[in-house]
Amino acid sequence: MLRLLAIAVAVSCLAISTARAGPPYLSDDPEPTDYQHYEIYLFGNGEWSNHVMAGETGIDFNYGAAPDLQLTAVLPLAYDGEGHRGLGNGELAAKYRFLHQDTDGWDVSVFPRVFLPSASRDVGSQHAALLLPLWAEKDFGTWSLFGGGGCVLNRSGDDRNYCLAGAALSHAITSDLRLGVEVFHQSADALDSKASTSFGAGLTYDVNEHYHLLVYWGPGIQNVRKTASADWYSALLFTF
Repeated sequence: MLRLLAIAVAVSCLAISTARAGPPYLSDDPEPTDYQHYEIYLFGNGEWSNHVMAGETGIDFNYGAAPDLQLTAVLPLAYDGEGHRGLGNGELAAKYRFLHQDTDGWDVSVFPRVFLPSASRDVGSQHAALLLPLWAEKDFGTWSLFGGGGCVLNRSGDDRNYCLAGAALSHAITSDLRLGVEVFHQSADALDSKASTSFGAGLTYDVNEHYHLLVYWGPGIQNVRKTASADWYSALLFTF
């Protein structure tokens, strides 16, 4: 009996380790937060551009509102390289998974996201935008391949609509530690901007069942002088 219990616990831990995707990567994943459960990220992110760093810190709140449905709200505090700080562009999103690996071969979700106008005149965009993406994932034992892309309706002033796409491959080194790599591309989002491509690496470490550490670093490899030379992300994730 004890042996069977130990095997069940081990299989459960393996299932948890193979399912984790999405943050800290730029590419998202199709797996919604479990029904009636929460995922809360206390995060910081930013980008280096022309020896100046700009970014955000804040809270990313996710709730499993129904089976296969996740509701998301993000409240960021933004900063730029000139000393300006203020509330950035808040986000509201809903992820719905309509295909499942066990029956369809892949997990696939839509995850529309609204970027609200910034409450500050010094940081963030002063108009709303809408991201319409599709994300997919396939697990192979301790390996996970996930990614997808979509387009952002962002046309206002010098800003332009743009599209993005990315793919990540992650591997569970142990039941607590997962490492991964990613390629991510975005088309130009303004009149004076250029398309960008980056190659990144991410790490997720499960401190215990409820606390998790996430870290990401991604140097730019296309149009670096006009776009970010590197992206970074770190977060403390609470799950319950």
